[in-house]
Amino acid sequence: MAKIALKDKVTVVAGGAKNLGGLISTTFAREGSDILIHYNSDSTKQAAEETRKEVEALGRKAVIFQADLTKPDNVTRLFEVARAEFGRVDIAVNTVGMVLRKPISETTEEDYDIMFGVNSKAAYFFIKEAGKNLEKDGKIITIVTSLLAAFTDGYSTYAGGKAPVEHFTRAAAKEFGTKGISVTAIGPGPMDTPFFYGEETPERVEFHKSQAMNGFLTVIEDIVPIVKFLATDGWWITGQTIFANGGYTTR
Repeated sequence: MAKIALKDKVTVVAGGAKNLGGLISTTFAREGSDILIHYNSDSTKQAAEETRKEVEALGRKAVIFQADLTKPDNVTRLFEVARAEFGRVDIAVNTVGMVLRKPISETTEEDYDIMFGVNSKAAYFFIKEAGKNLEKDGKIITIVTSLLAAFTDGYSTYAGGKAPVEHFTRAAAKEFGTKGISVTAIGPGPMDTPFFYGEETPERVEFHKSQAMNGFLTVIEDIVPIVKFLATDGWWITGQTIFANGGYTTR
């Protein structure tokens, strides 16, 4: 099959304003894709505006869209806006996630509902709407976590909330495969971002580092090339969760 490029494609990036999502947005723009940059909270608005300007400086069109994606109507609206603004959607990448480290004995119903809303429910309806709206041969990519293959404490609602996404991915890959749409998930190791440090002690940070090659945490620059590969030449990979973590976990 001919080499697949991002030139003149349209990519929706959920959580696309900063950190991993922001780098995906600007990297795909550099490769020729127009970008819908989704963000959630008011505190991220400035980052979304900065990413939009960077995408436009690269000669591509960018639109920003604020919404809480735990509400399915907002996910529907996300793709409606993308199609209205760009006329099509080719690639949908969901980087949205929320981390919580807390013992089960201390976890509240509110903790559970929030974590599963962000990490599972939002992901489900993102995949659903992407499958309905993507062009033929589109790509759906969800960021999960390498903790799915870990035997550890503290992350019951984080890893537990991400765990269903693996089956969502498999089911969607079968259901959307007739349109040539590939559906994949990427499980990074603990990433060197503010989300990680807010939940860990310095001692545990060092432990997590010790479990991967060279004693490093995953950085966002490790993950973006894999997202790009799955959206282009890696299109034949579907229904899979790829653990990209420097040897942190496997199965």
